[in-house]
Amino acid sequence: MSEELNRLIAELEEISSDAQKTFGGFSAAQINWKPRAEKWSVGQCFEHLIKINSEYFPVLESIIKGERKQKFWENYSPFSKFFGNLMFKSLSPKAERKLKAPKVAEPSASAIQPTIIEDFVNHQAELTGKIKQTENLDTKKIILTSPFIKIITYSLFDTYRILVTHERRHFQQAERVAQAENFPH
Repeated sequence: MSEELNRLIAELEEISSDAQKTFGGFSAAQINWKPRAEKWSVGQCFEHLIKINSEYFPVLESIIKGERKQKFWENYSPFSKFFGNLMFKSLSPKAERKLKAPKVAEPSASAIQPTIIEDFVNHQAELTGKIKQTENLDTKKIILTSPFIKIITYSLFDTYRILVTHERRHFQQAERVAQAENFPH
């Protein structure tokens, strides 16, 4: 497996471990507390990550099985590298501009179970397992279409980079919620 892929897998495993350590013992009240009505709770941050990542699972499974054929636009788009870098920067924790979550990945408005952190950790194990199954592929040459914006394409490797940085962004958001004034202890 490439050193770059190993690093991304290590980051995903670190995020899982940190989520378990930081939020794993939270009560239902802590998981669902919001600093303001329009802000997300800790639970909503992690539910959103599970939903976003899960949108990539069908394409990852078809790549792993060797059944996936690239679409015309994926083969000929001259913008895949540009879009990969743009999405990586736009979704990183350092990005100042807020983006609206795609409808399909919006978290529940109702109470989220305190098992969401355990669910996230299990989800991460499934995601890293899928990444490991692509270790012998040229992840920089396999091009996918964003499941959210159909004109955007990027490499499988950039997909992994985007997912990791997006997780870091929402992990930090969850930390800010837990450190907010009036957070239940």
